[in-house]
Amino acid sequence: MSENNNVQVIGAVPSQYADIVSDAALGFVAELHRNFETTRRRLMQARMRRQAEIDAGATPDFLLETRSIRAGDWRVAPAPSDLLNRRVEITGPSSNRRMVINALNCGAQVYMTDFEDAHSPAWAPTLDGQRNVRDAYRRTISDSAANGRQYSLNDDTATLCVRPRGLHLMERHVLVDGEPVAGSFFDFGLTVFHNHTAQQSHGTGAYYYLPKLQSHHEARLWNDVFRYAEERLNLPAGSISPTVLIEHILAAFEMEEILYELRERPAGLNLGRWDYIFSVIKVFNKRADMVFPDRAQVTMATHFLTAAAQLLVNTCHRRGAHALGGMSAFIPRRDDAAANEAAFGQVRADKQREADQGFDGAWIAHPGLVQPVLDVFDAAFAGDNQLGVIPEVRIAPDDLLAVPEGAITEAGLRNNVSVALQYVDAWTRGNGAVAIYGLMEDVATAEISRSQLWQWINHGSALDDGRPITAELYRQMRAEEVGALIQQRGAENAGALDKAVELLDEIVLADDFVEFLTLPGYRYLD
Repeated sequence: MSENNNVQVIGAVPSQYADIVSDAALGFVAELHRNFETTRRRLMQARMRRQAEIDAGATPDFLLETRSIRAGDWRVAPAPSDLLNRRVEITGPSSNRRMVINALNCGAQVYMTDFEDAHSPAWAPTLDGQRNVRDAYRRTISDSAANGRQYSLNDDTATLCVRPRGLHLMERHVLVDGEPVAGSFFDFGLTVFHNHTAQQSHGTGAYYYLPKLQSHHEARLWNDVFRYAEERLNLPAGSISPTVLIEHILAAFEMEEILYELRERPAGLNLGRWDYIFSVIKVFNKRADMVFPDRAQVTMATHFLTAAAQLLVNTCHRRGAHALGGMSAFIPRRDDAAANEAAFGQVRADKQREADQGFDGAWIAHPGLVQPVLDVFDAAFAGDNQLGVIPEVRIAPDDLLAVPEGAITEAGLRNNVSVALQYVDAWTRGNGAVAIYGLMEDVATAEISRSQLWQWINHGSALDDGRPITAELYRQMRAEEVGALIQQRGAENAGALDKAVELLDEIVLADDFVEFLTLPGYRYLD
């Protein structure tokens, strides 16, 4: 543990990270904490009050008090040149150095490096991520494989964006005035402090993805943080560019207001489909009429997701902002050409729907998807984007809240158990992006899986064969899935599932819905 200027670092800081958590850098993080922590806490309390209102029967709607914003004539600031074309955006964890290099080199227009859902926020991986981001901006990042192969940046690389942690997460390894600093302030503070000079010298800027926002008041906090950083670091006013993930049902009702709060800077919106699904289950966890079917049946063709997509594109393009589509999580396989082609067909259809809806681009999780997705958007429109396409839509609250129809199957229940176990097992060991059953999974899909298990048990749901979904049935299937996973793995690392079982049981069998699995899960990380 080290301490300076009433900032404590709890945990080892090897020499290669000393400059990352220098006194000056941590001093800037401390400034963010001292200026904005009170507001952040107030906003987290506001989340709790809003949830209590919904628990008591309130239904979300578009805000009466902000009608003038929705009716007003305003636009966000124009995008910088290296964010005009965002056809393909690849995402991945910041902590894996080789993955960072490969993502920057893969041919995508944008690479979002992640400190959030694809990141396990143990101390060492978090420092690794900061070092990788620094070296990437300075274009000095490199790596070598055991076989001698060298990895370095191409001349032309993707534009780098950074996703810090959500406002609800803390960084317990750094205390300011005796209090843990918010993970979002830590991640943003270090990346902007260390890299703003390199960004300017290489012709790019400070570009961020903002996760888990639930209201325009939270966007206002971020805008205040950005303005403070710009003034403090002598950056041009409005130069920090955020893209907000609309991945919470309450944020869907405030898309225009969120953009309005950020209008002085280039801004866009992205529909984070997996967290969005999770948020609906979470927000309405007490309502038996909001029970969802198997996760695999909740596709982007379902009404509530189609409505959200249409509303997002309309909102963004009327305000001059980019609209980005959701994740294609498929991982290409070298051993099964037929399965690959079938999966590529699904990816193309998914991206074609988004292109037809007016999206300017979409996310992928693997470099092998760059060309298929790029082909779809290249064929859909000429020029950098579709900002001039403003679809005529009328979306009502009932459209955003329509419950998808479908069945709950044993296969779906088992898949939820297995995916959640495998992901939590990996996450507790420091890996936040995990290949499971041919898909790149992150926290969001694990959240859907465990929240559906809780929902089905607590609302007395039944499988399509008539069996009631009870705690006993969950325990039985969880034990069977654990056995199957251990058998697949053999003796190697079988015991690591103990933590996954303990955490999954805790949140699935809890009397009250646990808001985020990462909150109780944080205790398992170093």
